[in-house]
Amino acid sequence: MHNAKPEMRTIFIIILILFFAFLIAPLLALFFRSFVTDDGGAGFSNYMEALSNNALISAIGNSIKVSGATAIITTTLAFTLAYAVNCTRIYQPLKSAVKVGILIPMLIPTITYGFAIMYTFGNQGLLTKLFGRNLFEIYGFNGLLIGYVIYTLPAAFLLIHNSFKYIDKKFIIVSKLMGDRTLRSFLNTVVRPLLGALGGAFVLSFILSFTDFGIPASVGGTYDVVATQLYQAMLGSIPDFSQGAVIAVLMLFPAVAGVILLNYLERFNFHYDKFSETELTPSKFRDSFFGVTAAIVLLAMLSVFAVMFITPFVTAFPYDLSFTWQHITGIFQSNDLVSVYRNSLIVAVLTAVLGTVITYGAALLNARTPIKGKQAVDIFSMITNTVPGMVLGLSYLLLFNNSSLKGTFLIIVLCNIMHYFTTPYLMAKNALTKMNPGWETSGELLGDNWIKTVYRVILPNSVSTVLEMFSYYFVNAMVTISGVIFLVSAQTTVVASKINELQHFAKFNEIFVLSVLIFLTNLLVRAVCDALQKRTAIYKK
Repeated sequence: MHNAKPEMRTIFIIILILFFAFLIAPLLALFFRSFVTDDGGAGFSNYMEALSNNALISAIGNSIKVSGATAIITTTLAFTLAYAVNCTRIYQPLKSAVKVGILIPMLIPTITYGFAIMYTFGNQGLLTKLFGRNLFEIYGFNGLLIGYVIYTLPAAFLLIHNSFKYIDKKFIIVSKLMGDRTLRSFLNTVVRPLLGALGGAFVLSFILSFTDFGIPASVGGTYDVVATQLYQAMLGSIPDFSQGAVIAVLMLFPAVAGVILLNYLERFNFHYDKFSETELTPSKFRDSFFGVTAAIVLLAMLSVFAVMFITPFVTAFPYDLSFTWQHITGIFQSNDLVSVYRNSLIVAVLTAVLGTVITYGAALLNARTPIKGKQAVDIFSMITNTVPGMVLGLSYLLLFNNSSLKGTFLIIVLCNIMHYFTTPYLMAKNALTKMNPGWETSGELLGDNWIKTVYRVILPNSVSTVLEMFSYYFVNAMVTISGVIFLVSAQTTVVASKINELQHFAKFNEIFVLSVLIFLTNLLVRAVCDALQKRTAIYKK
């Protein structure tokens, strides 16, 4: 392989500086702050006080309880949907609807989920009106469970669905021909090869639920969870930085344990030498059962968001259902709300552009250069994958509180880039690893330096991945609240944090209009990126 070039080392040093300045240093500041007492001393008194706080212990227990229930339900539903898409012969339009519809919650801020649940299942909710009575109490455990399942289902489904691609369906047919009973065949040919993915979906769902702030902020009620405890400690009437730091450190433990468990579960993944294209035999009972189940799950999930698209267009839901444009025009006539939406666009675009450049550069160094120490990037990506958004945001607040970065768009963008680094990094690394390893050598022989080879050859062959990375960063920057709740100022407020503010004034029409605006913006960006990806694929052919 070619030798390391000065430009490689320059990029590597820049990336290392970024990680040390905006990941390692903030986390160290958070960790050390958790030991600093109010009188300026140091010790374990903050931890002793926290662990003797009944409200905090109760909140941690509540988080574990609701997150555990969410993980079980989500993993079961995600597996059911993935099985319906990959291992049945249900109608193709239904399969397509599942694969597209399941992604819709990812385009909406999690804090909106709670308000949608309120307007769907509350005393005057859409489904309450249809059924003529309250179906259940929505505030507390029930509301959190519904919101968390909707929030985590898309990610869990994508994980299991992608794993299904590496299962050879020929073994399902062979098992049947050998006389295995349905349950035995199902366990050995489907469940057993997917144990790693199922475990991963469970861990992912648990961590996402445990660390989310948006849903508890809107529908948690008096059922305290650890995320709301952290929010109250930092943004209450008297901010308690030491207590907030302790809670943030405690929030890291489930995430770290989850990553360790994920690495352990990797050993259960199957690796087939080759795959065969196999058409499964029809089964009326199997196809009917999974087809109906998939349709019910999808409709149930989407029905929660139906009210979000109805409320902005009626005069006063649910009392006056006459059509009106008043709420829509009101948003665009409000300079404050237009400014907030513009802020979100600025943050999302900067996050997507800078994040894609930094992440692609890191993946490029790791996958296609011989530079020493490049494995450090993998370590950094594992760290970012374990740090919840609220914890990272708080660590930035503690470290940069008295700096010129405080209250700027730049600090929000940097936090988003670090928070969501892992997934786009792995996207780029996997794509770059699969490319011809001799391109750089050929470029050198033709007189091109490494940068020119990357620009002329490697980048054009990875445009599809770059677009996917851009889309991922943009969408997540538009919907996140956990990562930015401690960092926004009056001048840099984004839509997700504004929604959190509007709920205190019961301005739900504005909340839903802003949520629809975010959804349509994300949908447009996804559609444009998908169209460009297809165009790139056609051009390559």
